[in-house]
Amino acid sequence: MTQALTNAGYRVLGVDISESMLLIARRRVPDADLILGSLFQIDIPPCHAAISVGECFNYLFDPDGDRAGVVQLCDRIYNGLSSGGLLIFDIAEPGQVTSGSTNQGFKEGEDWIVMFEKSEDREREILTRRIISLRQVGEHYLRDDEVHHQQLYKATDLAEELGRVGFQVEIIRRHGSYNLPPAHAAFMARKPL
Repeated sequence: MTQALTNAGYRVLGVDISESMLLIARRRVPDADLILGSLFQIDIPPCHAAISVGECFNYLFDPDGDRAGVVQLCDRIYNGLSSGGLLIFDIAEPGQVTSGSTNQGFKEGEDWIVMFEKSEDREREILTRRIISLRQVGEHYLRDDEVHHQQLYKATDLAEELGRVGFQVEIIRRHGSYNLPPAHAAFMARKPL
């Protein structure tokens, strides 16, 4: 996303909590301003748009990454946006996994495979993803294990919160002919002119 926006002539400020991801981004997009930090804690500069892709608002990596933290972040973004500015983001919703079950699957390429397992705590609305990645390097494979925890949000509830902040909100379930996966939503929230 950063590369596409920079190539289109936009000035981009990117934020990531992962130093490794920032190193990759800096190699790919040297003209972007990239900072290490939590999206829930950074100062929001004056801007025309704020974009968050990949369910960033759901992740429980930060003590501020709860529902109140998401609303506070949206309020700070609203205050940083110019009139008519946009906040675009996506979320995971409850219903990722059938109650009482676990989903498993994998994706593979020529020299890699990623296996995953998902479970959902319905009462607390928390999704847990266990991910194992294998990447071939020469004759051997490197293995990486990760566990991700996400707070799940109902799109309609979050839309109400965004409306209270002042945004005009559209919930999106498809982009062109591409339908978002079940229990996922994207938002286009506009600051009024």
